[in-house]
Amino acid sequence: MTEPGLPLAGLRVLDISSFIAAPAAAVVLGDWGADVIQVEGPDGDPNRRIMHDSSNYPKGAVNYPWHMDSRNKRSIVLDLKKADARAALDRLIAVSDVLICNFPPPVRDKLKLGYDDVKRVNPKLIYASLTGYGETGPDRDRPGFDVTAYFARSGLLDAQRYEGGPPGVPVPAQGDRATAMTLVSAILMGLMQRMKTGEGSWVGTSLLGNGLWSCGVVAQAALVGAYLPHRPPPDKPRSALGNIYRTSDDRWLQLTIVREDKMWPGVCETIGRPELVNDPRFASVEERRKRSGELATILREAFASREYEHWRKTMSEHGITFGVISRPQDVPDDQQAVACGAVVDTAIAEMPKTLSNPIRLSFAEQQVANAAPALGQHSDEILAEAGLSPDEIAALHKSGAVP
Repeated sequence: MTEPGLPLAGLRVLDISSFIAAPAAAVVLGDWGADVIQVEGPDGDPNRRIMHDSSNYPKGAVNYPWHMDSRNKRSIVLDLKKADARAALDRLIAVSDVLICNFPPPVRDKLKLGYDDVKRVNPKLIYASLTGYGETGPDRDRPGFDVTAYFARSGLLDAQRYEGGPPGVPVPAQGDRATAMTLVSAILMGLMQRMKTGEGSWVGTSLLGNGLWSCGVVAQAALVGAYLPHRPPPDKPRSALGNIYRTSDDRWLQLTIVREDKMWPGVCETIGRPELVNDPRFASVEERRKRSGELATILREAFASREYEHWRKTMSEHGITFGVISRPQDVPDDQQAVACGAVVDTAIAEMPKTLSNPIRLSFAEQQVANAAPALGQHSDEILAEAGLSPDEIAALHKSGAVP
């Protein structure tokens, strides 16, 4: 359930959420020692089936989304449409520290799961809510997904598209995972406030708010009336030194030269064209920007002549800031991802490696990932821990409140 050496050991978290952003926040709390209890309906969290239900998920023999987003959790099934199940949930709320919920406000109201409802049961509870568009305003009741609220509504999709082309569609759950970390931060702030006051509180965040924060440069610019046209194609970049280039072995490099005047000679040496340093066409930042298409052609032809490994070594020698555009299939062999702790070993036989959450502490290491629970695997033990008697638990089974 929990490991005593971890900073959140002893914390009990009720995860009454589904899909990805809110459950992923609960995963992070569990990674650092919290006892996370996933409360599911009779049909289970849809994330149990998302790999098969979504056309955008890579298909595999291992249910990797479920293991990743529910590792180290315990599962209880409650049919909250039944009054005795709702009463049993109150027993759990009374002995918990944090409740995570991502029901839209109308659903919360119908189930009597708003903050005011649970505060009466446990005044010390940290109630963490995640919404698509926020707790107030004309769109507060709209269901939101990361692609609709985080990416589309925030302007991120439009800001990243090339001129004349359609907006791209993000890969699954990109915005969800970023938003999860914000929800974790809000929960930890709530816990700090409780340490000071002894009282619980509501904390929360939204996919839209996180999307706008991620799109901060462009969104803030818009707030003061500053805009850029859509991104020009790579052969006509705004800056040839902040552009992507293809290597001879079909890899892509991202040049990111911020201090152009300092690094320009190194770029010329790197591509074997030292004479360009004094070429009047490219003698200043202004001239290089004015002739960005011409310079991009020179760089494109140069990078296309050699394989990635050559450029990685040569650019590193000359102190050129660049990044390789990795492919998903490169992740398993990325030694740096392992070395920095982003990819870790698990105790899951069918999934021996997983992604860790990105928090690092000098005084503790995340607990090893164990398999995600079967539906309702821990229902009886969780109810018993909340103080329900064997007869009460049997009655819940008989009524169907606990299938």
